[in-house]
Amino acid sequence: MTDIGADWWRGGVIYQIYPRSFRDASGDGIGDLPGIAASMPYVASLGADAIWISPFFKSPMKDFGYDVSDYRAVDPMFGTLDDFDHLVREAHAHGIKVIIDQVLSHTSDQHPWFQESRRDRTNPRADWYVWADPKPDGSPPNNWLSIFGGVAWEWNARRRQYYLHNFLASQPDLNFHNVAVQDQLLQECAFWLKRGVDGFRLDTVNFYFHDDRLRDNPARDAADGVSSDQHDANPYAMQAHIHDKTRPENVGFLKRLRSLMDQYPGTTLVGEVADDNALAVAAEYTQNGDRLHMAYTFNLLAGAYEPDYIRGVVESMEAVVHDGWPCWSFSNHDVRRAVTRLGAEEAGDGFAFQLLALLLSLRGTPCVYQGEELGLPEADVPFEHLQDPYGIAFWPEFKGRDGCRTPIPWQAGEQHGGFSSHEPWLPIPDDHRGRAVDRQDTAPGSVLNKFRRFVAWRRDHPVLRQGDIRFLDAPEPMLAFERGGNQDRMLVVFNLGAADAEMAVPAGLDVAPLDGHGFTGALEDGRLRVSGHDAFFGRLPVEATPG
Repeated sequence: MTDIGADWWRGGVIYQIYPRSFRDASGDGIGDLPGIAASMPYVASLGADAIWISPFFKSPMKDFGYDVSDYRAVDPMFGTLDDFDHLVREAHAHGIKVIIDQVLSHTSDQHPWFQESRRDRTNPRADWYVWADPKPDGSPPNNWLSIFGGVAWEWNARRRQYYLHNFLASQPDLNFHNVAVQDQLLQECAFWLKRGVDGFRLDTVNFYFHDDRLRDNPARDAADGVSSDQHDANPYAMQAHIHDKTRPENVGFLKRLRSLMDQYPGTTLVGEVADDNALAVAAEYTQNGDRLHMAYTFNLLAGAYEPDYIRGVVESMEAVVHDGWPCWSFSNHDVRRAVTRLGAEEAGDGFAFQLLALLLSLRGTPCVYQGEELGLPEADVPFEHLQDPYGIAFWPEFKGRDGCRTPIPWQAGEQHGGFSSHEPWLPIPDDHRGRAVDRQDTAPGSVLNKFRRFVAWRRDHPVLRQGDIRFLDAPEPMLAFERGGNQDRMLVVFNLGAADAEMAVPAGLDVAPLDGHGFTGALEDGRLRVSGHDAFFGRLPVEATPG
């Protein structure tokens, strides 16, 4: 794969790896770093520019690695630092950049920093976390709620104070108002940059700071509906979270972090933004070239698969992003797999491939979650096999995140799908085995191979990687837009419905159909005909205007 320079991240394909479920080399039923390293030829065959590896740091695993107890150590279940170094070398040898998760907003309660902080109110790290006195009646200092359910405050008998936890009680929030905390976290990031990583995916990047006056959050306007990153079984969605996250002080820390990254040319920052005004926040966090390189939101991870909705999300981002840069996803380790969530499992492989192609056709950087290239549906994990504390707490109204985290099936005929020689930490559904890598690898029309061909074709058309985007009016269920640049312009039309559809092309418009991308949409006699879950790509003359 050809390195396109320091801006490789701008429109490059990021492949997300959830290490517990990617490939197990040790035979204990849990994926690991050696398993990832051994799979670099497969990742390279996808055409990925980078991998994003979810947390593999030392952790008690109450939240599966998003509760870090040592930022500089690999948890033994995943391997060693030497294994990580080997993985980086293997990835780089295949032309693949390495992005790793950094969970900076909170640590595990087993982290030595917290162990010291909770000891008393006078130790050197006493204010490294968010501590607050109770109200006179002994209740928590305010009404803030945890995303995982219940109040966001936990009582500590030794300090006789509450500490803040936006997630599990075992995930205390760091106090970013303390500059020493910021300094230390920058050192933790530098540790990995020196080991050769090419970037960080920043977990909950808008949660770093809290209101230092600890003011109550107001009730959320019921007319606003449920926040895009929440489900209606969770009372968290009933508040407007204006004091416990997305605070203005956050920008200052992002600038400090970007300054560190700029010392390592070619590295990148992508932040996860969960907020009611997520698109505006993502734009703010990526502007001016001195903050994040890119950010992604939950808008396409939670919304409808409808032309008006997708157009509305992307146009809203385009209206505010200016010199910033978006990152788009339809699936990740926190949401139901897209082919199930969007209600089109019955549409089969055509829909699964269309999802991937649409993701790679939007302006921004696409992030493909492991298994999307196989068209995997959401797994139905029985309650007795659940691991996710989020799902256990809200079952059955919300079944948690285990259904999108089941192991990758590598070999249909092998025990445990070729993922491991031992029973996996989550069961592999039978219908996933039928979509195993070995079966799809030898089938030219599989989702896997169509995806590979599309990524290769996209690389030959830079306008899809970095060109501007402008949406066109089209009849339902068609989504039409133009990708443009100084020397190249392309008309892109997706039929998001299951039935055939067509639209008129403006008279005199010279559209040259492009092929080799895996779709069969056709232009005849001034009308564009597109089959269900199909698409059309055509080259436009630079001076033309489609509508």
